[in-house]
Amino acid sequence: MCGISALLSYAGVRPLIPSVRAMTELVRHRGPDGEGYAVWGENDLAYFFGGADTPAAVYDVPRASRPRRELPPDNQPVYVAFGHRRLAIQDRGPRGHQPMASEDGAAVIIFNGEIYNERGVREELVRLGRRFASESDTETVLHAYRQWGVQCLRRLNGMFTFVIFEPRARRVFIARDRFGVKPCYLWRSPADFVAIASEIKQFTVLEGWRPVLNAQAAYAFLNHGVTDHSRKTMFDDVLQLRGGEYIDCTLAEMKNPAAQIRRWYTLSDQSRQLGFAAAAAEFRSLFADAVSLRLRADVPVGATLSGGIDSSSIVCQSKELRGCSDAGRALSTFSACFHDPRHDERQHVDRVVRHAGADAHYVYPRLDDFLEQMPKMLWHHDEPFDGASFFAEWCVYALVAKTPVKVTLDGHGADELLSGYHSFFGHYFADLFWRGRWLLLRRELLATHARHGHGVRFLLSHVARLGAIGHVAQAIDSALGRGSADASWMEIGGLGVDEYDLRRELGGRQLAIKDFSISQMLATSLPYQLRASDRSSMAHGIESRSPFLDYRLVEFALGCPDEYKIAHGTTKRLLRAAMQDIVPPDTLRRQDKMGFMAPEQFWICHEQPERFKSLAASAVARACGIVNQRALDRAVRIIEGREPFDLFVMRLILFSRWLDVYSVAVH
Repeated sequence: MCGISALLSYAGVRPLIPSVRAMTELVRHRGPDGEGYAVWGENDLAYFFGGADTPAAVYDVPRASRPRRELPPDNQPVYVAFGHRRLAIQDRGPRGHQPMASEDGAAVIIFNGEIYNERGVREELVRLGRRFASESDTETVLHAYRQWGVQCLRRLNGMFTFVIFEPRARRVFIARDRFGVKPCYLWRSPADFVAIASEIKQFTVLEGWRPVLNAQAAYAFLNHGVTDHSRKTMFDDVLQLRGGEYIDCTLAEMKNPAAQIRRWYTLSDQSRQLGFAAAAAEFRSLFADAVSLRLRADVPVGATLSGGIDSSSIVCQSKELRGCSDAGRALSTFSACFHDPRHDERQHVDRVVRHAGADAHYVYPRLDDFLEQMPKMLWHHDEPFDGASFFAEWCVYALVAKTPVKVTLDGHGADELLSGYHSFFGHYFADLFWRGRWLLLRRELLATHARHGHGVRFLLSHVARLGAIGHVAQAIDSALGRGSADASWMEIGGLGVDEYDLRRELGGRQLAIKDFSISQMLATSLPYQLRASDRSSMAHGIESRSPFLDYRLVEFALGCPDEYKIAHGTTKRLLRAAMQDIVPPDTLRRQDKMGFMAPEQFWICHEQPERFKSLAASAVARACGIVNQRALDRAVRIIEGREPFDLFVMRLILFSRWLDVYSVAVH
């Protein structure tokens, strides 16, 4: 797990060395264990060099990309510059140093991520005649690219972003993993070069940088709570390579990087005709292998544990897999708890800790701490986030950083894949209604009411919303306290924003569970979570791995019938059945949905309402020209309980603070 920087000049040589060093230093938190650079100048000569954090042993390893201790002159003209920060997880020795070149110097890579099936890919490459100088998965990726080209991506099971440069051909290859677990941003400078980075903040030190708001992205965030749903970011002109995308082109063609983006992976289901019991057994086997692969590391591995079914399954499966091999070494778990019993899961966490014999660690996030650390979090996250729940995750990784653990296993993706959110009920019911399955719908409504307490009228309103169009759906959204296309509190006209119901456009109006799941995985829920998790974990030098995002598991679960995932008022049926005899029965019977959820409504509306009114007023004043007085009026109504609770208050406050942290201009 690392941080990468790349500068690609498509219009001749430039003094890029100081810039790539500054970019790389800005993400030292992503890789405190190593530092390295490579530049190419006139006559295509490469120069590899180190920095203050380059381990001394790296300079003595005989290889094509061995760095020099001497720094090149800052004014030395180059046309490509690579920078790398290393968090050493696999092959922690000097042979895993980056940038890494092939032995003939024909290709050089900077890599961020982990390849979980690296051993199998390496064995195949060795049979094909490839020779290895290290145990690093970075070298495996480099050989795989040279052996198979773009098709190497389909052989990789992992999370990654990497950049490969072939100096003789002056070609660039950039790729991001299937679901976008690891980040990749691109920005074209007016000074005729393109920058590639792990975090947007790396662009702030570059020539020509001017942070300008992307108003359409701001509308999507403020009104709908959606980010990372497209290549656009909150910064105008900053693009992200999305999950499953790549670029393969010449340096000259990088003048327009957006035009070079291609897709290498499309999420599809692997449908198999299996009964429910057989499907649960297959899921269990795939899940066990996904966890097993992610337990491999040359550093201590732990797990975040909320007490819910997802994280509990990971912890308990880890116990099963570790068995005698780690006798005497309990798995470390890390949990966020709250003194407010309505949001505290300590009893559920403790049950799993006892069952797994884990070494438990706890943290108790507080409102005052959240408000104090808000600017630091926003700086690390690059873009605003919409609630204090992300602060709970932040606190958990800060807790991990106080221990020897460097890798955690986390439950991201399970809810989106296995119909874990209660919003899936509405889609399930609507699908039954429009297919004329009314008797089954009645039974399911009653079962859901009995298990979760949702009123039948409330559930039917969700059904009506999914079948409605236009102003009818907007009216139902308003009654449910959700963002709608109407955002009169925002300066829509002046900003040139196209106003529409974004969530419905992104798949929220799809009736089928599978379609809604795909929307959650690729657009509305998971990409946003993954960005937040990446920034919070890497801010503390921790690598986060997600077993539920093993593509084999995703494709299998997606191909299972809807009723294998949600039915009888129960979510995640497939996971519950698969984890029998592994996870404590009381945990599997849980029907509530919390996770690392902060008590935001209590904090805002009850603990310090006047403070939040003041924060909202300051936010509106700071965001003048983006929002208007109606935004403050709405925030006050929510705080006072005169409007259904909504995270709009948090979004408004965090958005305005973000404007300050990054000095963002409106035009």
